[in-house]
Amino acid sequence: MRILFMGTPDIAADSLQAILDAGHEVCAVFTRPDKPVGRKQVLTAPPVKQLAVQYGIPVYQPRTLRDGSSDSLIQELAPEIIVVVAYGCIIPPQLLHAAKYGCINLHVSLLPKYRGSAPIQWAVLNGDEQTGVTIMQLDEGLDTGDILMVEPVSIDPEMTSGELFDMVSSIGAKTLVKALPLIEAGELTPKKQDESLASHAPALTKEMARFNFGESAAHIHNWVRGMNPWPMAFFEYDGKKIKAAVSRLEQNPSNAAPGTVLSLKPLTVACGEGAIALESVTPEGGKPMAGTAWAAGRRLKVGDVL
Repeated sequence: MRILFMGTPDIAADSLQAILDAGHEVCAVFTRPDKPVGRKQVLTAPPVKQLAVQYGIPVYQPRTLRDGSSDSLIQELAPEIIVVVAYGCIIPPQLLHAAKYGCINLHVSLLPKYRGSAPIQWAVLNGDEQTGVTIMQLDEGLDTGDILMVEPVSIDPEMTSGELFDMVSSIGAKTLVKALPLIEAGELTPKKQDESLASHAPALTKEMARFNFGESAAHIHNWVRGMNPWPMAFFEYDGKKIKAAVSRLEQNPSNAAPGTVLSLKPLTVACGEGAIALESVTPEGGKPMAGTAWAAGRRLKVGDVL
């Protein structure tokens, strides 16, 4: 198929690569403008642009599509279908039907669950055992279009958001490539979303990453996994943020009060329900270290309260 691809980050680049590997013709790529990255604020092209340049594909980086300035260009490109993956720009109504097969989108949840910008993270934060990818027909709403294809993905109870992201990115690219010839052949029947089952997955913030030991160990464990790699779950000790990167669920047989240090090897802390082993932490202004090493540096003892 002749495809106009719209996407920006790594997950979109994975999908673009899969489309190219499958032999489709990508007539052009639309992606977000280059932006400063890192401490030195080096102007850097997004992953999709970098990949497109390697293949000699024309790249366009409008700041918006809403003003209609790209409409005539897209008409000239004459794509059979527009594929959108984590583009970061709203697709205006006049472009939804600019191609023969319209606009399709890869969304990394089992819609209508987890509409929004952070579906992978919220699946982990909520302790879900399953998520998936959805190929949908774009409409004017936020992730509200008709469903064309879904592929479930199991979530390991120790998996972080970053690990799940990598898995879903790969599965999503394969599912997208599987869907394209079926769309062309008219073999996929669009299915309306059940609005009564819809939920939202808002973007994460640094403040949301805070946890306290009065919460259940299961909740804290999910928070540690779900906030990794960003913004990283944290608790406070002596007025400083202590980020937690790796945790493990433990028992609290003595029913010690939340925050009580139960063991130092590994650093295990009583919670509102159960206990949590903090295997890897990063103290504010410091480097990642074993929870045991951090406890030793603070001269913590069994029975102390965090």
